[in-house]
Amino acid sequence: MEETRARITREGIRIYEDADFAGMREAGRQVAEILDLCGPLVKPGVTTAEIDDFIRAEVERRGLTSATIGYKGYQHASCISINHVVCHGIPGPKVLAEGDITNIDVTVIVDGWFGDSSRMYVAGRAPRKAERLMEVTHEALMRGIAAVKPGNTFGDIGHAIQTFVEAQRMSVVRDFCGHGLGRVFHAPPNVLHYGRAGKGPVLEEGMFFTIEPMVNLGRPETKVLADDWTAVTRDKSLSAQYEHSIGVTATGCEIFTLSPEGKFFKTWD
Repeated sequence: MEETRARITREGIRIYEDADFAGMREAGRQVAEILDLCGPLVKPGVTTAEIDDFIRAEVERRGLTSATIGYKGYQHASCISINHVVCHGIPGPKVLAEGDITNIDVTVIVDGWFGDSSRMYVAGRAPRKAERLMEVTHEALMRGIAAVKPGNTFGDIGHAIQTFVEAQRMSVVRDFCGHGLGRVFHAPPNVLHYGRAGKGPVLEEGMFFTIEPMVNLGRPETKVLADDWTAVTRDKSLSAQYEHSIGVTATGCEIFTLSPEGKFFKTWD
């Protein structure tokens, strides 16, 4: 597929054309369908490696390309982050236990377009505090998305997320953020999940990016483990994350990674 011509803003943000939405729509649909299939796999006694093996096989079955296999040396088709792991958890022999909350993050490439999404799952039944954390995190994502329309700023997105989360006495992770995407995995802008209304680059029709707030029950600080990937909460409090890929439209935005079966939230009911 030929590279489409696109304008670049002074902040380095690519402005895509109307025709490019179709490519992102298909990439988003594919990754959402794969995540829909993961729900029944997340249960006590299953290893994260088994879930990743399923995702890898499903990506191959569909004739797609995993964006994460080989990315900076990473060798898995997903990131699977459990309980106090904030993001970038590496699939392996870890066995899921009753009540574990789990984020599964998958990115695929479809005809050169990147579809990137993550959602929360529960092995068995989650403790109420964990379920509340996931509810707040999903609502924070949707409030951030509601702030997306031409003329608003990226600061408006972060402000909508931060003010809601902190009103629930939880915290927004500062060390990781959303990102531009399209025909590349990571590109400008950095989409912060905190900030001041009216600040930052102005949103324009044709921008593609992710919004993916990470919310902690405790403090916002994180640390990266010795494997150079796994990020955890410093205070070992529970963490949750939801991620959508979106495109700015003339009147708001289009979510490319909506679940075809309505399973983005909740996945465990």
